[in-house]
Amino acid sequence: MSRRFFPAISGMSIYAINLLRQLVAGGHDVTMISQYYGDPERRKVYGGGPPPEVPGVRVIGLEAVGEQDGGDFERDVETMAATIAAEHAQSPFDVLHAQYGYPTGWAALIAAQRLGLPCVVSIQGGDGHWVGSCCATHRIAMERVLDHAHAVLIGGASFAGEVHDRLGTALERFTIVPGAVDTERFVPGELAEGPVRLFYHGRVDRRKGVLDMLHALPAVGGDWTCTVSGIGPDLEPARALATELGLDGRVTFTGYADYDHVPGLYRDHDVFVSPTYAEGFSNTILEAMAAGLAVASCRSVGVVDCVRDGENGLLTEAGDVPALTAMLTRLVTDAALRGRLAMAGLAECRRVYSWHAVGRQIQGIYAAVVDAPALVGVDEQIPVTPCRFRSEPHLL
Repeated sequence: MSRRFFPAISGMSIYAINLLRQLVAGGHDVTMISQYYGDPERRKVYGGGPPPEVPGVRVIGLEAVGEQDGGDFERDVETMAATIAAEHAQSPFDVLHAQYGYPTGWAALIAAQRLGLPCVVSIQGGDGHWVGSCCATHRIAMERVLDHAHAVLIGGASFAGEVHDRLGTALERFTIVPGAVDTERFVPGELAEGPVRLFYHGRVDRRKGVLDMLHALPAVGGDWTCTVSGIGPDLEPARALATELGLDGRVTFTGYADYDHVPGLYRDHDVFVSPTYAEGFSNTILEAMAAGLAVASCRSVGVVDCVRDGENGLLTEAGDVPALTAMLTRLVTDAALRGRLAMAGLAECRRVYSWHAVGRQIQGIYAAVVDAPALVGVDEQIPVTPCRFRSEPHLL
């Protein structure tokens, strides 16, 4: 069960499709139930539309009707739980696995209790960073998921620490499953003469640091160009800021990128810029490493688990625009540094973060919980309280 899946713009869309492929290759019978946006205006932020077919997988799309109607997440939770039950009646499931603790993890936990099934939940970036700080409803739901799921997966130690600090979850409740990348699709390109090619790819969102990057660029030394790939809530503000800063001749916005074309985009660049404030685990950084790019990022939750400053990338503090300018200047003007960081990142990616290894780990977790005792006593009722995300539910 996923909250976002293709054609949504989300690292978890990428994660989901690669996990599905690994499960099919492992001989499993897989059903994917995913929410999606049908509202054209909301689709401008994250993409949307019914999820596409995946070979060997039964794919079911559920439009997030309640979420689009004033942020009524609770209505969608019951729809998801009922859909799982209906599918289970036709062809029984052995394990339920939800991406995102809320709303999909809460829906899967409810369905698991009703059906007597084991439930695995992967906690994602937004879950840890702000779900639960927004309102009592979502905090209670997250706490129940974290306390009762048969396995709680999380991308790294820094992210587990953040969730522990915010929601009080015991660290031993977490199983660390890192991000992963298809190292057969994401491969290095050819070095090119001319300006150093900087690349931002992903959700165009100020929480990902894209506006900080634009503020930093005018003072970056050396010969460079920059591509901003993706859509998101701050696409238009980013375009306007680039014009205001006089960057129109050097910064190009390319909009939505079909996933099949993304490996080629990486190969056409030299430096990946990800000045993000927080991640669950950055799949785009792994893609960039696998494609042989030097990485410039921040000492943020979810980044420090895979990037070490001066070893396989460069890091600065999130929001420190002068430091970001200096870091990018180093990478633009020092070809040897770019090459050394790129080679280190590439080697580590191939060694540690291949989907073959991560897929095996997740299948091992399924095997460990498949005979676990059924859930009992989880209260399905939660008081509905005002929430700052009900007016902008896509930001949850």
